[in-house]
Formats: sequence, C-alpha cells, structure tokens
Amino acid sequence: MGFQCGIVGLPNVGKSTIFNALTAVGVEAANYPFCTIEPNTGVVPVPDERLAVLAGIAGSAKIIPTTIEFVDIAGLVKGASEGEGLGNQFLGHIRAVDAIVHVVRCFKDENVTHVHGAVDPAGDIEVIGTELLLADLASVERRIERVQKKAKSGDKAAREELALLETARGYLDQGVQIRTTPECAELASLELLTSKPVLFVGNVDEEFAAADPSTCENEAVKKLYQHASSENAPVLLISGQVEAEVSQLEEDEKKEFLNELGLERSGLERLAITGYKLLDLITFFTVGPKETHAWTCERDTAAPQAAGKIHTDFEKGFIRAEVISYNDFTTCKGELGAREQGKMRVEGKSYIVQDGDIVHFRFNV
Repeated sequence: MGFQCGIVGLPNVGKSTIFNALTAVGVEAANYPFCTIEPNTGVVPVPDERLAVLAGIAGSAKIIPTTIEFVDIAGLVKGASEGEGLGNQFLGHIRAVDAIVHVVRCFKDENVTHVHGAVDPAGDIEVIGTELLLADLASVERRIERVQKKAKSGDKAAREELALLETARGYLDQGVQIRTTPECAELASLELLTSKPVLFVGNVDEEFAAADPSTCENEAVKKLYQHASSENAPVLLISGQVEAEVSQLEEDEKKEFLNELGLERSGLERLAITGYKLLDLITFFTVGPKETHAWTCERDTAAPQAAGKIHTDFEKGFIRAEVISYNDFTTCKGELGAREQGKMRVEGKSYIVQDGDIVHFRFNV
C-alpha cells in the first residue's frame, strides 16, 4: 500500500463525485447531505511512466504499480465534534488516515444545494478546521488528566508526554492547527487530527480545470488559495465534472480529451504526485522477467526498512541490498549491462534508499 488519504469536506462539495471518478467504484453521489454514511474506500494505482520503461527493458511479464488508497469520509458539519450530523465516528475515520484531502466547493450550481446557502471557501474551511481542532482539544484535555498523576510521581515518560500535551493545548486554545506550528514534528507523536498534512482540492467548473490556483480568476479559488498559502498547504484544482467524464473514456480518448482542456494529466495523476510530495514519499522498484513492481516508502528510509515494505522477513533477515539507479538501469539497458559497467552497488543496513532505485534484497531467515 502506498498511502491513505481521507477525502473530507462539507456535504455537497463534490467529494463523492470526485471519489467516484478517481476510483471508479461507483459510490452513490446524491444531492443531499450525508449521502456517504460509511467511509467508502477505493484503492487505485499510482501512475509512474518509469514502470513501463523498466518492464520493457527487463521483458517483465507483469507490471505492478504502487497504490494509493482514498477514503471518502462523509460530510462533516458544524458541531461534528459534539456529535452533530453523523458526528464523532467521522473524526475517528480521519484519525486513521495519513493525510487529509480537503475538497472545497469552488463552483456555482443552483441545482446543487450548498449546506450554508452560498459558495464560501474560507467559511467552509473554517468549519472543518474548527471541528478537527475542537476534537483535538477535547482529546488533549482528557489525556492531560490521565497523565498528570504519573508525571507528578516522577515518571519520566509521563512528564515528557505531559509537556507535549500542554504545548499542544496552548496552540489549540488559540485556535492554531498543530500542522502549522514550529513544533509540528515534535508533536506528531500525539497523533492529533490537526497535525495531519492537508491538501486542499478546489472543485471547479470545467472552464477552470486547467487553471493555475495562484493566478485563477475564479473568486472562490482566489479565496481558497489565499487561505492555503497562509498554512503553506498545497492546492489542486480538479473538476469533478471533468474527472467523471474522463473515467468513462478509453486511454487514448482520455489523453485527447485532457489535451483539449489544456491538461497534461488527470486529476488522479496530479493528486498522486502532490500527495507523494506532501507526505515526502519515494518509489523504489524490483525488476525481473516475472514482474516490474513499484514500492513506496518514506524518504530517508534505510534499506532494511524499505525491504520490510515488501515482506517482514526481508527486514528481519536483511543481509544486503544490490542497487542500481533508474538512470543507470536505463542507460545500461538492464541489470546485466549495469553489472558489466560497474553500476550495480552493494549496500548495507545504513544505506538510504533513493527515489527510482532498482533494488534486489538479499536476506536470510
């Protein structure tokens, strides 16, 4: 599994429409709040042009891309942290994901009701952000109560946890999302909702599908971009309408249709690329005649832990990694050529796997 993104937003912003298009799992998308009650999950391949190149060189019988999992989390409303709407169960679903894809409505359509009566990106973002913040604050308060006694008795771990909790409470009391704080990395161990990285997706009309968020003339997008910039968060513009059409087309038709709109990539491809950057992930490959397989790990992952992404036995019994960079593999026309030209390296436990590495792990259990 690559990584898991929870798609959130107010009711009727187009979450399920975009989810349907991205995953083609056919989740109902209706014009009323709470159409999505249980979190629908779709696993889709992450597009990577390098896979076909590697498979072609190695004569692989099969190509297996890495994947991204999208979880369509039902529309949150004001008061969700106190059980309003469908309440806290949704907050629990958000807690389980690696990153949040926050879909914000930036289109006008009289036939699609807005839960607050008007298109207002800043207001919509504030509602969701406030609910996550209030849920975190309640959680932190409860945890402080539990850990205070242990901390007072001199328990070192409890004192350290208490210090982190009190730092987090200080920010939350001021209405500050943890991910925007200087101590975000330090507070990550608390696993708070507001510490999760966020990608804002503006759901726009077809005419703005290829626009640059920073220069888009759509007033709603301007407000979305302004808010996202204040949090140093990325913004993507995706037209649910366009993606729904793209998902119904054959591959050659997709490219033609996207080109006509001025788009080089589909929303899925752009979302995967931005998501990888957001979570600081990389892709490495295993290549052979049977299959060319893409794998995902966090940047700065050591070879044994990267091996563990394939199988836990690989990590437990790790001996060494035989590594060829993507450029060397393609330039040398495969593993044999790379060996002959001295481009295959033997690396140990301290080696940090790089994006594009072709790796063969040696292990013994």
